[in-house]
Amino acid sequence: MFQIHPMRWMVTGGVLLFVGFIGPLLMVVRVVEPTFLLAFASFAASTAGFFVGMIGLFGYTIARRPPSDPFR
Repeated sequence: MFQIHPMRWMVTGGVLLFVGFIGPLLMVVRVVEPTFLLAFASFAASTAGFFVGMIGLFGYTIARRPPSDPFR
């Protein structure tokens, strides 16, 4: 099984957060027609981006711990 580097998790989370921000912004300025599906997809992308980014941050923190850490 392959293991994904924590930085890739954080970048993916950041991209999802950006998409979740741009979707409602484009709906507010009427560049795209606001629909329920688009609003829900923007919310889902934002929420998923937050959680994916947190998983990456936690993985990065665990990977950077010194070997003498008693909680490792």
